Amino acid sequence: MAERIAEGCDSMDASGANPHTVRAFDAELAALDETLSEMGERVGAQIHGAIDALVARDPACAAAVTSTDAEVDALEHVLNEQAVRLLALRQPKADDLRAVVAALRAATMLERAGDYAAGAARRGVADLTPPPGQSVSAVRRIGVRVADLLAAAVRAYLDQDVEAALAVWHEDVEIDALHSSLFRELLTYMLEDPRDIGVCSHLLFVAKNLERIGDQATNIAELAHYRVTGTNLGGGRPKDDLATFATAEERKGVAPG
Repeated sequence: MAERIAEGCDSMDASGANPHTVRAFDAELAALDETLSEMGERVGAQIHGAIDALVARDPACAAAVTSTDAEVDALEHVLNEQAVRLLALRQPKADDLRAVVAALRAATMLERAGDYAAGAARRGVADLTPPPGQSVSAVRRIGVRVADLLAAAVRAYLDQDVEAALAVWHEDVEIDALHSSLFRELLTYMLEDPRDIGVCSHLLFVAKNLERIGDQATNIAELAHYRVTGTNLGGGRPKDDLATFATAEERKGVAPG
């Protein structure tokens, strides 16, 4: 009997937890991060695909981006199931509970970013009339910057890097400035030549979708900060977006496009 008790004590760590259980729990938490990482990669590919479709004015490329959105949705579903199972079986507390809650919220933000990317792809080829000036290049700059920002936000979250998260949080102001500049440019084209109204309107939707992805990137950066510190970032988020272009769908919380 004494030997069995000793063996049982040997199977516990200093905190009284079974090391096998701890390792299993850590593996399940890691699985959440792996799913989020894959979601981030898929959404990043969507953004670049939407940009490529716009530049090449390629409906087939845009359709491929839209179809990929189902894969992102499926990954969000997988993560939700992983999180529910973890909550039910492990009943995490403190830092571990915060990690699970943050993962659920981050997955929602990535899924929403994927919706915006799909919307940008559809809008980018809705009117194949050659856009005026260098407007397509301007949209492409926004898209590339947004893709980089989202990737940095996901990395900061997965690496639990507070400094990197804060850098993303502050860099969103650059996206806002680019969006405001493009808004003014496209508005000028439409005022100068009404024939450009159609194609410029679609570019406005594309740019707005991309700007919204930038917002999701800063949301994930805020989650990275919360995951590590347990506190929310104080103060208002830096903004430099003078464009007030919005749709009824956006006001209802639906991704435009």
